Amino acid sequence: MSLYAQENTTEQKKSQEWAAELKLANTAKEDKIKSLIFTHLIAVKEWHNSHPISTVPAGINPYTGNRLTDMDRSIIADSARPDSIHSNLMTGLRQELDKQQVAFILDKYTIGKVDFTLKGYKAIVPDLTAVEEQTIRKNLEEARERAIDYKSIKQVSAIFEIYKNKCEAYLNANGRNWRQLFKEYVTKVKAEKENQKK
Repeated sequence: MSLYAQENTTEQKKSQEWAAELKLANTAKEDKIKSLIFTHLIAVKEWHNSHPISTVPAGINPYTGNRLTDMDRSIIADSARPDSIHSNLMTGLRQELDKQQVAFILDKYTIGKVDFTLKGYKAIVPDLTAVEEQTIRKNLEEARERAIDYKSIKQVSAIFEIYKNKCEAYLNANGRNWRQLFKEYVTKVKAEKENQKK
């Protein structure tokens, strides 16, 4: 009996639901996708559980000089996993699915953070150009693929934060003032809320 057949876990339920939502109309292909996702989720969980933050020394971040947080140490521990955990999933998905279907599965892992975050950028920068949007989407899609190898949604958010910083640095380097744009957006949202109360 396979590992998949023996388990009745959150990972199994996720793999079943996500594969089913693709509506492939091909049982063999759907089973392959289920197996790929399940194997990956289990590998991520097992690596995470066997590499607690205590395996990473409580030093400093050499970039900022700040002490490593528990989240920093968790990300470091989990990022040391074998590359094969990631590549086995991605190679398998790309062999079986088209680009849009692969993106759908990655969105399931990351609870749709690409579109949600991009929507936020469009709200904060209303005159976002096509080139800016394309660059930001590319960064967020990289974040999404990297984030699938982390167990908790807090870790996923931390990975996206790395790429959001890249997006904001890109905007600043291309004539935008991110801090000012964000401040104006917050002021606008507050004013709208106040008007709704009246």
